[in-house]
Amino acid sequence: MKIFIKNVVLTLFSAGLVLSCETTELNLVTDPDAVSPEQATPDGYLNKVQEEFARFNEDVGLNSAALVRMENMGTRLYQQAYSPASQDGEWETAYSSMLTDIRAMNILAEEANFKRHIGMGQVFEAFTMVTLVDMYGDVPYSEAVQGIDNLNPAPDAGTSIYAAALTLLDSAIGNFSTTDNAAGPDVDFYYDGDWDKWIKLANSLKLKIYAQTRLVDASAVSSFNAIITSGNYITSVSEDFQFTWGSNVVNPDSRHPDYGDNYTPQGAADYTSNWLMNYMDNDKTSSDPRIRYYFYRQSATTPGAADSDGPNQQTLSCSVEPIPPHYVAGGFTFCNLPNGYWGRDHGDDDGTPPDGQLRTTYGVYPIGGEFDDSTFEAIDLGSGAGGAGITPIFLAQTVDFLRAEVAYATNNAAGAKTFLTNGIQKSMDKTLAFGALDTGADLSLAPTDTDVADYIAEVDDLYEAAVGDEKLNIIAKEFFVALFGNGIDAYNFYRRTGYPSDLQADREPEPGAFVRSFLYPAVYANNNNTVTQKESVTVKVFWDNNPDSGFPLSN
Repeated sequence: MKIFIKNVVLTLFSAGLVLSCETTELNLVTDPDAVSPEQATPDGYLNKVQEEFARFNEDVGLNSAALVRMENMGTRLYQQAYSPASQDGEWETAYSSMLTDIRAMNILAEEANFKRHIGMGQVFEAFTMVTLVDMYGDVPYSEAVQGIDNLNPAPDAGTSIYAAALTLLDSAIGNFSTTDNAAGPDVDFYYDGDWDKWIKLANSLKLKIYAQTRLVDASAVSSFNAIITSGNYITSVSEDFQFTWGSNVVNPDSRHPDYGDNYTPQGAADYTSNWLMNYMDNDKTSSDPRIRYYFYRQSATTPGAADSDGPNQQTLSCSVEPIPPHYVAGGFTFCNLPNGYWGRDHGDDDGTPPDGQLRTTYGVYPIGGEFDDSTFEAIDLGSGAGGAGITPIFLAQTVDFLRAEVAYATNNAAGAKTFLTNGIQKSMDKTLAFGALDTGADLSLAPTDTDVADYIAEVDDLYEAAVGDEKLNIIAKEFFVALFGNGIDAYNFYRRTGYPSDLQADREPEPGAFVRSFLYPAVYANNNNTVTQKESVTVKVFWDNNPDSGFPLSN
């Protein structure tokens, strides 16, 4: 029996190579992080899957966030924003690594009667497949990861994959609750073996599925409400689904990926979103209490801003350029912001000047960088919390905002306001706790409980005064702020509702139609004879029945 299992595991190990490689030669390259099938154990596979899942969400979340202005999108035309080849990494992580490892783990776990291992894998698989549908539409599933038995897995309809995900989550709940289990995992990076929390997570992911399908499934809202009535879902920050990174620099580098990319001797590599920073700094009477945690300013002013010494073509070329007419007409900020918030506009594709130690970068939340205590000093390797941040994946605040959406959609505007303010409060509680991670920061500038209460009260007042769908617009923008660190749910919300309606426009006056789904990755479209590459990014996923054009509203 063990010889048979070993052979099956070896077959699955080969399946990952088949899915991700174009040539035989590439099969000869050994991944140094891969689990050796000859030495594999359920725990070895599960440990690897847990990190693969985090990195998958990190990558997909960043792409999604850039489209909805939570992060900077550095390409003017939507059709060209994400090439097929640029999506290969996410695809390979999902299929060649994660799903392959889950299949191999399951064989060993079933023999050992490790139900908890299997349940965790089912949650990761369900979440990953739903996300792949949300990003790409119809993708392989029922025929996927079969190795040489099927080199060209056909895509499944998104509806069937969603249904399969719900079945997986129900099965996972059974595996988390059964007493017929030989042993739990040695390491659980997410909930440390708290199976009640895993059950709440599985139910919460079902909430996500029902919210996403409410436009095409008449029973989705009642299914959503049934879970809410049960009370067995994520309700507190202590139950948040997140991956926690470390501060080790090498062998292995355990830091948050965005910290590793930006906290370097050369300064930051990524640009932050002007829309998000402007909304957080200037939309209310006082700035959003979370802004000093989300962003770290290396400079007190931005070239060309009203509080600066003037433009600087060398470090910020747009500071000497005229404001585009469509920005003037739309009332959008252009190029620079006051108070040293130095980022880029949506679709700004300018080159990279010598501004790595000047531009605004990520702060202590969620990547484990620096708390912004207005010292305006350049970042460096190891500063702040050293990268010991988190990848937020599905949080209690997300549930509140989904409840706000469903309440508003079912004509319960008052209930939606309650969930809106509850979600903001949870986001504040979570974010502000990160200040303590930066032990070198001056926290005298940290917001007080009164600052938080005043912000939430102002949102409450704005919501009460809003007319019609302006209420939904407020929900949308506050949801996007709370989602900082992972844009998957923001991208889905934007395609589902069309809001926010006043996001910053693309720098290009005619950027083309918005990305309703990503082009298929090259590694899939070029090597699988059952699929044809999409003609454009306007192809909608199955749950998006909104208008083909003029939607979402900011595009």
